[in-house]
Amino acid sequence: MAGPAELRELVQTDVAQEIPKETLGPVITNAPFVYVDGTFNTRDLGLIEGSPLRPGFVHRTGTINHLTDNGKAAIAGKLGIKRIFDLRSPEERSMAPDPEIPGVENTWIQSTRPDSTPDLNMFISGVGEEGYEFMYMEVVDIYRASWKAVLEHVRDRPQDPFLVHCTAGRDRTGVISGLLLALAGASPDVVTFDYLLSRIGTEPVRQFLLGVAMAGTKAQSEEQPGFYNLCSLKAESWAAFVKGVQRDYGGFAQFVTEQLGFSEEDLAKIKSNLTKA
Repeated sequence: MAGPAELRELVQTDVAQEIPKETLGPVITNAPFVYVDGTFNTRDLGLIEGSPLRPGFVHRTGTINHLTDNGKAAIAGKLGIKRIFDLRSPEERSMAPDPEIPGVENTWIQSTRPDSTPDLNMFISGVGEEGYEFMYMEVVDIYRASWKAVLEHVRDRPQDPFLVHCTAGRDRTGVISGLLLALAGASPDVVTFDYLLSRIGTEPVRQFLLGVAMAGTKAQSEEQPGFYNLCSLKAESWAAFVKGVQRDYGGFAQFVTEQLGFSEEDLAKIKSNLTKA
């Protein structure tokens, strides 16, 4: 099992390079990752090194349409998940609908408008900070109803473990995961580390996701300027997004109260439920 130092080194692997299977296997089947047959990039936010979240409550993953019967049994049984939040677009859902799992509630709320097509020109400079800030700030805006539903679940159903997912489980899912960790009092380093772990978690489908990015951006090749920055996860990109949230909303907590309509009492209860059983 890889320790924190090994994980921090592994998340730096260039997206153009393969993580050897003999290295990857033991990592994605041990904490903070959770093995669920038919999924990828699955982990428990309470098992991240230094996380203040209580283990077993908040889980994240990529698309779940390939769940096996064993995977479904693990979600409902071993993990005890009661609700799944699908953060995808209508088109993504229609192509790969979430399976029904007995005893598990599926929740999907349509976004206020379609996601923009990433402009590779915005990802050329640095490691793509400008493009990532724009993309994630848009995610925060158009998926507000989903963020609110997740936070209402935390506030009202603290005994019901839940799972959030999108397609890759790294961008939209990364934003809500970062929000929850920040509200729980996680340090910026812990929040960023969880974000970067998706480099490891998406490795089993890396080539597929590169193909999706090629098609989605209409890139002429993987060598087109900005393409690899778009497909990479860097601490600087997350930091740029956090600065954007601070600039436009005053921070995550203020976004929750002023933009999503939660009271200070609600916020205190959400924070408490994230950290205490």
